[in-house]
Amino acid sequence: MFEKLESIKERFDYLTEQISKPEIIADRETWQKLVKEHSSLQETVDKYAEYKQAQKDMEECKALLEEGDDELRELAKAESEELKNAIASLTDELKVLLLPKDPNDEKNVVIEVRAGAGGEEAGLFGAELVRMYHRFAERNRWGIEEINNNITDLGGVKEVTFMITGKGAYSKLKFESGVHRVQRVPATESQGRVHTSTATVAVLPEVEDIEIEINEKDLKIDTYRSGGAGGQHVNKTESAIRITHLPTGLVVTCEDERSQIKNRDKAMKVLKSRLYDFYQTQADKKYADNRKAQVGTGDRSERIRTYNYPQGRVTDHRIGLTLYALDQFLDGDLEEMIEALQIAAQNAQLTNMND
Repeated sequence: MFEKLESIKERFDYLTEQISKPEIIADRETWQKLVKEHSSLQETVDKYAEYKQAQKDMEECKALLEEGDDELRELAKAESEELKNAIASLTDELKVLLLPKDPNDEKNVVIEVRAGAGGEEAGLFGAELVRMYHRFAERNRWGIEEINNNITDLGGVKEVTFMITGKGAYSKLKFESGVHRVQRVPATESQGRVHTSTATVAVLPEVEDIEIEINEKDLKIDTYRSGGAGGQHVNKTESAIRITHLPTGLVVTCEDERSQIKNRDKAMKVLKSRLYDFYQTQADKKYADNRKAQVGTGDRSERIRTYNYPQGRVTDHRIGLTLYALDQFLDGDLEEMIEALQIAAQNAQLTNMND
């Protein structure tokens, strides 16, 4: 571990020197690349410096314990206990900082929400999930870009796709992929019985053009009139886009914009994200991380999280965490849950690393 930390420190010092050179600053692209790497190492280097200072202070305490007078020895003894705890804590923090980073963590995300089991009630719950993610994005001052809204007459979700843009969006929202289950009394239920319904969520990192290439010959592009609200415009203009990737059978639609060109650009962004996910799965054979595996069939028995309205609770079944703050959670207050999921993921990585 400490060999790796020394290597990171050496790289950091080298980058510090490079980014201050006039010839590097003049090459904007190279300079930005080096600054980004330098910034990514800053926290680890700072924490390592804290660790080394604590170790140095500990050595001085040991010397006082051996050679100092009684009063100094008492002070050194108390300080050494504090330093011992600090060193242990810093060691744990350094282990976490050295864990492999998800290369997608800083990216924007494409979120797809679909109604699962439960008919119209599943669609209405899906609409609440969409609102929840919109509110979470607003709390983080992230942007929201609508891509496709296929909704029911009652305002429920058939399939909704949107993008959230902001630094670290994927790092926080990637844990949302899966089946979300709701237990509540539907507005249409006259007997007051609690029903169980589901909606599925897929979270995909936005893929940049340089990461995946798409052959135009592999695409079937159809235009059609939007089926949503829009007045005279939707009745006259075929601005909606449906793109089918023939080799994989993946289909993306976008009808949010009045411009066919803008709809095509948005649809291509989503297609690239889906293809990236598809090919990653094929290459790694890690089916548990596959979008389809995460989302499953939408059956009631498959779920990552349950939203129980009668009890006012939300439970994440992957980590066994229950929060009795359902209203706040659905209003976008997801931080406590997301932080717990991130810690659980880090602990799993640490366990694997130790094994």
